[in-house]
Amino acid sequence: MIKNFVEELKWRGMLHDIVPETEALLNKEMVIGYIGFDPTSDSLGVGNMVQIMTLLHFQKAGHKPIALVGGATGMVGDPSGKSAERNLLDEATLNHNLSCQKKQLEKFLDFNCGANSAEIVNNYDWFKGISFLEFIRDVGKHISVNYMLAKDSVKNRLENGMSFTEFSYQLVQGYDFYYLWKNKGVKLQMGGSDQWGNIVTGTELIRRKVSGEAYALTTPLIKKADGTKFGKSESGNVWLDKNKTSAYKFYQFWLNASDEDAKTYIRIFTLFTKDEIEALETEHEKAKHLRVLQKTLAKDITTRVHSEADYNSAVEASEILFNGTIDDLGKLNEDLFLDIFDGVPQFEMSKSELENTISIIDLLADKTKIFPSKGEARKMLQGGGVALNKSKIEDLEFKVTNQNLINQKYILIQKGKKNYFLVIIK
Repeated sequence: MIKNFVEELKWRGMLHDIVPETEALLNKEMVIGYIGFDPTSDSLGVGNMVQIMTLLHFQKAGHKPIALVGGATGMVGDPSGKSAERNLLDEATLNHNLSCQKKQLEKFLDFNCGANSAEIVNNYDWFKGISFLEFIRDVGKHISVNYMLAKDSVKNRLENGMSFTEFSYQLVQGYDFYYLWKNKGVKLQMGGSDQWGNIVTGTELIRRKVSGEAYALTTPLIKKADGTKFGKSESGNVWLDKNKTSAYKFYQFWLNASDEDAKTYIRIFTLFTKDEIEALETEHEKAKHLRVLQKTLAKDITTRVHSEADYNSAVEASEILFNGTIDDLGKLNEDLFLDIFDGVPQFEMSKSELENTISIIDLLADKTKIFPSKGEARKMLQGGGVALNKSKIEDLEFKVTNQNLINQKYILIQKGKKNYFLVIIK
């Protein structure tokens, strides 16, 4: 073994629950373990990175990781952590999602390293041939209704009701574990702490059906220091697919982490050693304003998920936002330009309104309402608090024309240091 897998998870803050004797088993032999991934989207999100990193550490410790993509379970819908029934996906959508997720998983795990090479399996492959009668006879009879009702994922939903489909989900996931135990020698299932009930249903099914031994381990659910949900930005979920979350926004998500969150994230989402992380933390504490932890974290994970070129592009765009000129802004492609200013207040004007020029005060107060009155706009201009396309404007008689457009389409206005506004010319 290269390292102790459980100890590695512990110091990284990645261990929540573990079945007794699991650590002893992992220290004794190469173990085959798996984690299931939910195919409800055509991309994995940063929340899934916890489980991807778990499999990665598992493989680096000398064990064999299996990633299960849930072609069958995706048709049922996992009630764990959900307050309402999910929409079920059709087969074509599921297959598309599964294909996309497989490509992402292949970027992180080693599929060609001998005995502990990673594998990807799809539970639809074994469920498609099982009839309903077979399933309730061979699986359902081993797990009592009382046992199923005791699970938090069920108890939390009983008041508002849940369908038999979702109620049966834990049996379906339990059977996955049994099938992999029997056919692939899988002894361990891992997952997030919200999956504990489903995972131990599998260990229980293996014990009751064939008197076999199986093991379980879960990681904590990640929350931000302020208690809000991890994995979301102002514009929604943060995805690993850059067509859904651009590399720039992905980079910014990590760069904007609080100091406390950065300490948590750099342990969970990077492969830096304990000594390396502690050295980074010491360096960070000496000059917090330099954001050493955040920058190191953002570089590492953006490069691994996307590429070094995407990381460099994101850094360059960030630099332009704070220190760039109008020429720098003009060099950005439109998608990256809009990414940088995503979420800032936007106003629209017609090109004809600029043909006869417009005064800077009229633009700020009448056309855009950036300032509630011309008096306030005038006062801010005189105080040097307004920039147009990164250039400070102090001339109260300044005229805005089509010559001031970035890429023939945009005017960027800055009020103070941090308040940006985008005028889009239609």
